[in-house]
Amino acid sequence: MALTSAPCRIGLVNWRDASTQLSAIRRQIFIEEQGVPADLEWDGLDATAMHAKATSLTGETIGTARLLPGGQIGRMAVLREWRGLGVGTAMLQRLIACAPEKERLFLNAQTSAESFYRRNGFEPEGEIFMEAGIPHIRMHYRPRR
Repeated sequence: MALTSAPCRIGLVNWRDASTQLSAIRRQIFIEEQGVPADLEWDGLDATAMHAKATSLTGETIGTARLLPGGQIGRMAVLREWRGLGVGTAMLQRLIACAPEKERLFLNAQTSAESFYRRNGFEPEGEIFMEAGIPHIRMHYRPRR
């Protein structure tokens, strides 16, 4: 795992090896905290995705995000007490760095997180839409030159 400027380590893992830790984070954030229905959260795509796993320096899993083969980044979640410390940025940058076709990267951002994704090179496209009862906007990666 690589050490980041955040107080954590970011590693790339597969679902088979890390599903217990990653699903616990997503269950806590999306299902319990945000009220996303479980059948929407577990979409059957995790086995095909590349996953970023954030781990505290003491070994606790504190965040997760995934990159699907088609270039979609999603399921980014960081435990509440670790938000604002650079964990999300570190995971996002790790996924961007390892993406084979950066020009294809996109995500559906919760509108409350749009400024976070803008700071990391994503630009909104299209109209706001509802997903799992939460307003979202499609954003595409535009690498800074």
